[in-house]
Amino acid sequence: MTIKTLLTTSALLIASATATLAQCNWGKEQVTMTCSSGTVYDAETNTCKVVTG
Repeated sequence: MTIKTLLTTSALLIASATATLAQCNWGKEQVTMTCSSGTVYDAETNTCKVVTG
């Protein structure tokens, strides 16, 4: 392989990897806690508590 071929292949590989990583949302998703009716989420204990009163 010539140097020109290696450089072109490397550039295409890097461009492809960069485009793929730019679209990736891994580790950026946000989880929302939902509780059933009549309960509320308690962030202190990370559980759903029954609403009284």
